[in-house]
Amino acid sequence: MLNNKIQDALNGQINAELWSAYLYLAMGMHFEAEGLSGVANWFKIQFQEEQAHATIFMNYINQRGGRVELKAIDAVPTSWASPLDAFKATLEHEKKVTSLINNLYALAEAEHDYATRDRLAWFVSEQVEEEDNCRQLIDKFTLIGNDGMGLYMLDQELGGRTYTAPSILAE
Repeated sequence: MLNNKIQDALNGQINAELWSAYLYLAMGMHFEAEGLSGVANWFKIQFQEEQAHATIFMNYINQRGGRVELKAIDAVPTSWASPLDAFKATLEHEKKVTSLINNLYALAEAEHDYATRDRLAWFVSEQVEEEDNCRQLIDKFTLIGNDGMGLYMLDQELGGRTYTAPSILAE
């Protein structure tokens, strides 16, 4: 059984994951409208990943006999000057999410809730991957600069990204 402190923190994280999903959906829709369907695809895949993360937390709360409490999702930005700006914003957001996950992990340890700590270990690793992906894309968009052909090629590359549900989702 989850204690109230852990349950409340996990419910807060569900809200943060759903906000992230909403943010990435907004980014996807923005770049779709800008004619960058590959960039849009990358963000739409992120949208799916964040929904999966929220679902993992919800499933976990239910597995532990807790109560999921869905709260309102705050508004997100809806436009970005360029893909580079959007990926810079994404990196900053992912750093914030990393901080939230680390705080949850520390709380689980402080509360001697080792099952929650172990579940959070997957998210700790996931955040390393999320930040690294953003940094790599920032580097690519920075390298491209104002080169239209480079943007076209990277947009095509990002259009090939596909969603793979995390195996932890099935638990």
